[in-house]
Amino acid sequence: MSTVSRLRRYGLWLACCAAIVLLYVWYTSPNAVPDAYKGTAADPSLFYTADQLRESATLNAIRNGIFFFSWPWQWAIYLFLLTGGWSRAWKDRIDGSRLPSFLRLPLYVLLVYGASALLYLPLKIASYSVSRSYGISTQPAGGWLEDRGLDFVIGYITVLAVYAVARWVMSRGGRWWLRLWLISVPFTLFMMYVEPVVIDPLYDKFEELSDPALESAILDLAGKADIPADRVYEVRMSGKTNAINAYVSGIGSSLRIVLWDTALAKLEQPEIMQIMAHEMGHYVKHHLEWSAVGAIGSSFALLWIGGGIYNIVVRTRGRDWGIFRVSDMNALPLILLLLSVLSFGSLPVSNAVSRQAEAAADRYALELLGTADGAVTMHQKLAVAALSDVNPPLLVKWLRSTHPSDMARIAQAERYAEAQGEKTP
Repeated sequence: MSTVSRLRRYGLWLACCAAIVLLYVWYTSPNAVPDAYKGTAADPSLFYTADQLRESATLNAIRNGIFFFSWPWQWAIYLFLLTGGWSRAWKDRIDGSRLPSFLRLPLYVLLVYGASALLYLPLKIASYSVSRSYGISTQPAGGWLEDRGLDFVIGYITVLAVYAVARWVMSRGGRWWLRLWLISVPFTLFMMYVEPVVIDPLYDKFEELSDPALESAILDLAGKADIPADRVYEVRMSGKTNAINAYVSGIGSSLRIVLWDTALAKLEQPEIMQIMAHEMGHYVKHHLEWSAVGAIGSSFALLWIGGGIYNIVVRTRGRDWGIFRVSDMNALPLILLLLSVLSFGSLPVSNAVSRQAEAAADRYALELLGTADGAVTMHQKLAVAALSDVNPPLLVKWLRSTHPSDMARIAQAERYAEAQGEKTP
């Protein structure tokens, strides 16, 4: 099949996927309010303006469309590089060149990773442009491009290192997937440790909290929760987004409590204490450790299932693509394709686990503070800042939602307030 024919086939496939996605986002109702929640604090019509409700509906339809379409788009890229002969041609040319052997794999990975990133870039640009047009993103185009360049460098180095080790292990035969998993365990823990102190500061500026009194209150709360923290970090995000966030990350001595400066600008102290108590809940409930266990367990499943499929595909179809051994250099698009498909398939499970952890952290925050003061308005303000869909449809919930819906979180805070005899807004 010629390159033009393949492009037409992939174009038709992507057009069909786009049509299905368009129909889904068109016929799903954003911010749908069940009768039980109408007129309550969880009803978006009470804390969204009419314009914000309309913008939220349109924006989330676009967000969902880009998300669902991004997966088949990604798969089409890898398939085209694989079946279109590009990957094989690059490998053959590199092998036939006079390049030193130690430069051949880095060059090949650069070509595959660079082509994939370039072909995927239109979707990233679309997502950024939509976010800017609705006032969520505040980052200038130059800064956004700089961050994407940093993404590329970090991603390329990671893929190169992992692929180099993987090829060496795979070339030894046997249960190579099991040996790769054993190697991945310390790598996963290492990345969780270094990300807050090495990678995150490459993107954003972290400094001491600008409000000493607030920091003291947060550290007192951390002490009440038996969290060994001696400072709270403020990260300057207002130059990038109007959204609000806070988080606890890292393991061991790299543990960090982080608050975005947008939260300081838009939230009152009771609301900030609620969001920080929630993040502390992740630490106390050992969600960070369980996240590491989950990452290790999911990598085992991914390598076990993916390794089996990969062996079969190489044995049955590899010759057509110039892949004769599992460790052949030009197998990278096939590996990336399988990883992407399996990652997509695992989303309902990983997201369900994440939602359970987030709900537990919400409950812990209310119990730690002993009050729902600020909880309802905090969730409302977070929703408004991101123009989020407070009650996403089922498929979006399964595949996109790592947190309970804003509606569910507000309702939980209301129930706690009622049990405590407190009034809610």
